Amino acid sequence: MSALLTTAVDPAAAERAAAMTMPSPELEVWRYSRIAELDLAAFPPGEARTTVIGAEVLPAADPALVARLVAGMAVHDIFDELNAAYHQTVAICVPAGKVLAEPIVVTHRIPLEDSGRAVYPRLVIHGGQDSEFTVVERFESHLDAQALIVPRLVLHAEQAARVSYLGINLLGDKVWQLGHQQATGERDSTTLLATVALGGDYARVRTDARLVGQGGTTKQVALYYADGNQMHDFRTLQDHIAPRTSSDLLFKGAVQDTAKSVYTGLIRIGEDARGSTAYQTNRNLTLSEGAWAESVPNLDIKTNEVKCSHASTVGPIDDEQRFYLESRGIPPEVAERLVVLGFFDDVLGLLPVGDLRTDLRARVAAKLQRRLPEVHA
Repeated sequence: MSALLTTAVDPAAAERAAAMTMPSPELEVWRYSRIAELDLAAFPPGEARTTVIGAEVLPAADPALVARLVAGMAVHDIFDELNAAYHQTVAICVPAGKVLAEPIVVTHRIPLEDSGRAVYPRLVIHGGQDSEFTVVERFESHLDAQALIVPRLVLHAEQAARVSYLGINLLGDKVWQLGHQQATGERDSTTLLATVALGGDYARVRTDARLVGQGGTTKQVALYYADGNQMHDFRTLQDHIAPRTSSDLLFKGAVQDTAKSVYTGLIRIGEDARGSTAYQTNRNLTLSEGAWAESVPNLDIKTNEVKCSHASTVGPIDDEQRFYLESRGIPPEVAERLVVLGFFDDVLGLLPVGDLRTDLRARVAAKLQRRLPEVHA
C-alpha cells in the first residue's frame, strides 16, 4: 500500500465541534464572506469518492508520522474540528532523496447520489530530505449535486525538499467549499502552493505557509474566475519564523455577471526572521458592472533587515490593450478574450503540471464566452 487511505469518526472532535459556534462575518478573518448563509445542519456527514493515482512507487505511509503532522495543524474554527471528526485521510510520504518525475493525482468526486452531504477530505503530504515531487488534488462534483466539502491540507517539507502542490476546484455551482491549508518548510526547503478555482457556489481557501527553517522558500500562486452568482474567497498567510527565508505570492482573478471575489493576505515577519524577503501581489479584473472584487493586503514586520512589498489592483480590462487589438482588425469579443487569457498567462506558466495548462486555459475561455453575448449584443 503506497498511500495511506483512512476513514474515521473521532467522537471527541465531534463533541468539541458541537460545542462551538458558527463563525460570523463580523470576525475579521470571515469579513466579506457568505458564511452567514450556510445552514450546516442541512448537510449530514458523508464521504467523497476518492482515488489516488501515481503513488504506487512509494512505500506505505507511516501512521505515526501522519498522526504527528496532523496534530501540528492549527485549529481555528468549527470546520477544522468537523474535519477532525469525520475525516477521510489520504497520506503521501515521499522518502528522503526520492525524485518523482510524474505527479501524484488525488481526486475527490461528489456524485449526484451523494447530494445533500458534507464531506471532509484530508490530504497529508510529507517530503523527506532532498526529495522532489508534485501532488495534484482535484475537487469535482456532479453538476446538479448539492454538497458541502471541507478539505484540509497538511504539507511538510523537510530539509532541502522540493514539494509542489496544485489544488483544482472544478465543483458544480451548487457546492460550497471551505478549505484550510497549512504548509511547513524546514531548512533550505522549497514549497509551491498553487490553486485554480473555477467551480463552486461559495469557495473559500485559507492558506498558512510557514517557514520554520533557515533558508526556506515558499511560493503561492492562484488563478480564480467567478461568474454567475459565484464567490471565491482567499485568505493567505506568509509566515516567516526563521531567518533568511523568502516568500512570494501571485494571485490573479476575474469576476463577471454578479460574481464576487475576496482576497485578504498577511505577510508576517517574526522577531527571529532577519534577512527575510517577502512579496505579495493580487490583481483582479472586473468584467461586468455587477461584479465585485475586494483585495486587502497586509504587513506585520517585527524585525529589521528585511525586504517586503505588497500590491493589489481591482479594475476592468485595460482600454489601451483592447484598442490596440481592435485597431488591427481583431473583433471586440476576440480582443477581450485575448486580453483576459493573457492576463492569466503568467500564473498558468507557474503551475507545476504543464500538461494541465491547455485544459485550464480552455475552461477559462469557456467562462468568458458565456458572458460575451450579453456584452456585445
